[in-house]
Amino acid sequence: MAGSTSRALGTNRALFRLLLLMTTIGIIGAGNIGSQIARKAVENGYDVVISNSRGPETLADLVAELGPKATAGSAIQAADAADIAVVTVPLKAYLDVPVEPLAGKVVIDTNNYYFERDGHIAELDEGTATVSGMLQAHLPTSRVAKGFNHIMAADITGDSYPAGDARRRALATSSDFADASDFVTKLYDEFGFDSVNIGPLAESWRVERDRPAYVVRQNVAELEANLAIAPRTV
Repeated sequence: MAGSTSRALGTNRALFRLLLLMTTIGIIGAGNIGSQIARKAVENGYDVVISNSRGPETLADLVAELGPKATAGSAIQAADAADIAVVTVPLKAYLDVPVEPLAGKVVIDTNNYYFERDGHIAELDEGTATVSGMLQAHLPTSRVAKGFNHIMAADITGDSYPAGDARRRALATSSDFADASDFVTKLYDEFGFDSVNIGPLAESWRVERDRPAYVVRQNVAELEANLAIAPRTV
């Protein structure tokens, strides 16, 4: 058992070292959250390939704003190009996310469940599933991590501070894969946020809609406290 644990930890560390070298973020969904992540990614030196459901030509203005490190494409093209992918589409459309081009890749899921938009999903209403767990099931060979789901879009670019600043806000992440949550933690830090790792995706409900940590401005201690008191169903 000890040998297996040691090998697993070594594999996770090796994967994370590879992630540190990766520079292209493929963004599937160019709405408010996707566009803001693209802005911060380019600001921090990443190449970005961004897509939406209406076609790359509708993203010309955004790509022009982002500059030469950004291009527009289809969802498949964004997934193909991605070293790391961000899925930020309405939950009702998550089954349209391409599977094969994301195989073996870290996928950051920003999604939330709004039954008013997505229709009722019994497993989520009953507390037997999580939003990001559903995406992980759809992408069985990807490594899904929760990220950027409990912050207003404008705050991604407008409420970030350098490390050590007392005003720094904390955001949560969650994954069944250590390298995936480690990458989100790294990205949060680069974007100007502290982070709290909730643990596996089975616990990611703690930061979903209507829980105490949802879209609240909080530091690390406050986020940890809000995660601890979250009810399983709301």
